[in-house]
Amino acid sequence: MTNAQQTHDDDAEREEPTTDHLDNVEDGCGCTEIWEHMSEERESESASDD
Repeated sequence: MTNAQQTHDDDAEREEPTTDHLDNVEDGCGCTEIWEHMSEERESESASDD
């Protein structure tokens, strides 16, 4: 097996990263919108912890 085949096999076996934290973000939004969404989520989580 060549290195290229091994790399391809390794990539195929990796799990996809979780994207649950982006479920409420609209498709096609930019970095700023994602950053704002994540900041709002953190703020609401820290407020509920207090």
